[in-house]
Amino acid sequence: MREDGVIRSRAVLIAVAVDGEGRRQVLSVDLANRESRTSWRDFLLALKERGLFGVEFVVSDDHEGLRQAIREILPGAAWQRCYVHFLRNALDHLPRKLVDDCLQELRWIGACPRAGQRPDPGDRRELVEVRRDIAAWLAKWQARHSKLCDWVGENIEETLTYYGLPLAHHKHMKSTNMLERLNQELKRRTHVVRIFPNAESCLRLVRALAVETHENWLESPRYLNMQHLAEHKKETLRQAA
Repeated sequence: MREDGVIRSRAVLIAVAVDGEGRRQVLSVDLANRESRTSWRDFLLALKERGLFGVEFVVSDDHEGLRQAIREILPGAAWQRCYVHFLRNALDHLPRKLVDDCLQELRWIGACPRAGQRPDPGDRRELVEVRRDIAAWLAKWQARHSKLCDWVGENIEETLTYYGLPLAHHKHMKSTNMLERLNQELKRRTHVVRIFPNAESCLRLVRALAVETHENWLESPRYLNMQHLAEHKKETLRQAA
């Protein structure tokens, strides 16, 4: 956008959520000079001041400023590192243009082969199995790709937080795909403008597009069946008693 005769880039900060009824919502859209801990902190604080409460689970990429803001403003929420972004980051630890089966196998580890089956709220067996698969993957590829394996071993646990949710929610809550689809639509619709005359015009258009998506989401079928989550919590409490 153009400010004081100079073309500048601005970051668009967006928060989306699934409400207590299992429907998707766009919570907020704002602009910032850049993505930093301060900008994300102010963004999340504004949401809380508007009445946001009861956040239990947050999915994001591994942006350090955003992670710090989440820890500070939403300390009670479990944090899930987006598995799709994790796989993209893994490419940084392999030689360029290398084609190998190791990343495909790592991608399969994060798949949900039992998706669609009736969830067992108290079943922790899958997490044990996926950790076993990770250990086998690391042992298989350590000699050939030690840099990648060292990085995966240090970071992959952050991508497994979603195993604390009901199985029926795993597919939707292990990544930021819901947000990414919105981002893609915003980019497509704003690309034709190219350079906004000012920040206000940019924010008006982006928010209008976000409102359009928000209204469509509210009229769409529920994104998550929250009864699964209620049953999962009851079972967790029963096991802890």
